Amino acid sequence: MSKENNEYKRRLVLLDTNAIMHRGYHALPDFETSGGQPTGALYGLCLMLLSTIDDLNPDEIIACFDRPEPTHRHEKFADYKAHRPDTDEELVEQIKKAHDVLDAFAIPHYELEGFEADDLLGTIAEEMKKDKDTQVVIASGDHDTLQLVQDKKTLVYTQRRGLKDTILYDEEGVKEKYGFAPEYLPDYKGLKGDSSDNIPGIKGVGEKTATRVIKNFGHLEEAYDKLADDGVDFAKAGISSRFADKIKDGKDAAMFSKELATIRLDADIDFIFPDTPWKDRLDVEKINSLFDELEFQSLKRRVKRELFPDKNESGSQAKDGTKETSEDDLSGHEKAELKIMLWLCDSTKTDSTLEDVQTYTDTNKLNQARKQLTEEMKEKDVYSVFTDIEKPLIPVVAKMEENGVCLDRKYLSDLSEEYHSRLEKLRDEIHRQAGTEFNVNSPQQLAEVMFEKMEIPTTGLAKTSTGSISTRESELKKLADDHKIAELVLDYRHVQKLVSTYIDVLQERISDDGRLHAEFVQAGTTTGRMSSKNPNLQNIPVRSEDGKKIRGAFVPADGYNLVSLDYSQIELRIAAWLSGDKKLTEIFQEGKDVHAETAGYMFKKEPDEVTKSERDKAKVINFGILYGMGVNALKDNLGEDTTKDQAKQYLDDYLDTYEGLAEFMEAKKQAVRNQGYTTTYFGRRRYFPEIYSSRSHVQARAEREAINAPIQGTQADIIKRAMVDIDNKIIQEAGDDVRLLLQVHDELIYEITENKTQNYTEDIKALMESVVSPEETNGIRMVADASIGKRWSKL
Repeated sequence: MSKENNEYKRRLVLLDTNAIMHRGYHALPDFETSGGQPTGALYGLCLMLLSTIDDLNPDEIIACFDRPEPTHRHEKFADYKAHRPDTDEELVEQIKKAHDVLDAFAIPHYELEGFEADDLLGTIAEEMKKDKDTQVVIASGDHDTLQLVQDKKTLVYTQRRGLKDTILYDEEGVKEKYGFAPEYLPDYKGLKGDSSDNIPGIKGVGEKTATRVIKNFGHLEEAYDKLADDGVDFAKAGISSRFADKIKDGKDAAMFSKELATIRLDADIDFIFPDTPWKDRLDVEKINSLFDELEFQSLKRRVKRELFPDKNESGSQAKDGTKETSEDDLSGHEKAELKIMLWLCDSTKTDSTLEDVQTYTDTNKLNQARKQLTEEMKEKDVYSVFTDIEKPLIPVVAKMEENGVCLDRKYLSDLSEEYHSRLEKLRDEIHRQAGTEFNVNSPQQLAEVMFEKMEIPTTGLAKTSTGSISTRESELKKLADDHKIAELVLDYRHVQKLVSTYIDVLQERISDDGRLHAEFVQAGTTTGRMSSKNPNLQNIPVRSEDGKKIRGAFVPADGYNLVSLDYSQIELRIAAWLSGDKKLTEIFQEGKDVHAETAGYMFKKEPDEVTKSERDKAKVINFGILYGMGVNALKDNLGEDTTKDQAKQYLDDYLDTYEGLAEFMEAKKQAVRNQGYTTTYFGRRRYFPEIYSSRSHVQARAEREAINAPIQGTQADIIKRAMVDIDNKIIQEAGDDVRLLLQVHDELIYEITENKTQNYTEDIKALMESVVSPEETNGIRMVADASIGKRWSKL
């Protein structure tokens, strides 16, 4: 963000330190030094700081911290943020260390007892309004400070997903996101509440109604003035009498919630704008020493490159006189190639940026970075994965994103109404069971109601870090059979997640062409699988009725059918192939039912004599073993009628039955201990830095994941090769008759013209099944199942 063409002469960046560090801590929970010192939150802070410097080019940076003591909001409302567990000690220690980071970067920092960092940020931003030459940008890890945005004078730079996906909001950006100006955000939260901060709002008033009230009436005070009349204006605004009554009856809660949500602008801090620009105060030795201590070597190289560049890195000409390639010179495909090359060299670098490429290769010159990554890919024997799989896939994914998928607006609207109604009914029934109204979203209030008021026994229940009885999902499940309220709360949370993650989000994401254009990331996971975002379509529940209803919104264009082609039991087939296990291989070579055969071995029966329950257990075990599932996890997944001893016996019997698979699994664990990575059939590597952790549970998890990595990675390679083959051999000739819409795990979804659906489906199926030949796989075929319909839920 250049200051050229900017009406302001200087730019002040304010860091919302705690919010940024919370984001980093939860994004990188296992990030630590070789000595076992946790550093994820500190890394997140440093990453955000360097991104801020690079993107915003500030003249000055100031940081603000929360204090551990209760604030003025806690004094007014004891349940403010009460649902949050106590801050982990590992995070507390990193927040203390953050002061050293800021000192190293010559950044002044402020904190004030009784106030949150947001209040200090707001106070400084308000003070700077008097300075017509200075623009203020608040850098945060959340959206709480958006209410402070004003024109181009005060902006907010925040993270959307992960640590690297950032966005800069001016007033127009906030209006585009919410439909109204930033100043109305406290009013908005007053109506709908804010579950992240435990601000209650008005029960039953959601995003749509709150937005409609704000857009039509402005601040709550004006809205209640209109409502005090005859309510005609509310009816004209499309707000039903039922919701108008809720808003009217909830006035006290709304006004109180607005007060809690409003950032204070009058914190008593002695803010002084430094005389010397922060860059002039930087001490490279101090930064290097700190980053050596924290083992942030890639960030150390980045600091050197960006803040203390060598002279020979600053020019635009290479030594031979040729022009260096800049980001602006690259096409979208070329940028994608660089990011994928980085990921193939280091599988932990998922969904990376060109900045990550420059940091990893320690050069600003992208053509030099490409040369380095090419050499490294060749050294690591992954160059063929790039040339044969990933590079040809780039244009295929681009077309898939451009195609998008049709959504049924009316269906989604009805579904939203149905699920919001379910939420309200569940909330009412929870209150009826409890005999009192309370904030169902507050774990503290829920615990008080269940364990104090209702006196539900707490024997065997886990506690939080503060010593309170936990109300997390695992504990509520222990109570659900005997206590209706626990079952209802579990249902409530499930429905709430569906609404907030999918049902309402899908409606918001429909483009003007009536289609949803999600993003698909080739380098989105460490395993080789793709991921999707904005929204994430790969996490829609698969087998549940709710998942089917959500999938029901996905439809073909007029004159087309939806076609799903799904690899059948592909991971088990790959496991049999790669392990060479004789019994598993025979099952698939002869086309037998792998789950019935496994049940027969385990329960000492002929396969045609096993019961449905026994086959279901065998299915859980078949897939669970591939993911390194241990005795406890196996017990939980097999159901309440399975004891720990039984689960252990099942596990032992399984490994005795499939000896070749057991040997394969042990070999993969040993390989990752020895070399730090696993490989797929096609040569893709997945690295496991966690295997060198000083924490035994982190090491153990790495070993479990190493068992599945070659299998899941090979599956990813196969479906990616299939996508390229289908595009080359069918879609390029078929044109608009065949469109790839979605890739979800083992499944490809196509849109095919009605009169050509059958022929093209057979052709696609044949290509998917021929990516690897039976000669390569010891006679084990990769089978794809095809289904055709008018809704994804019907496939």
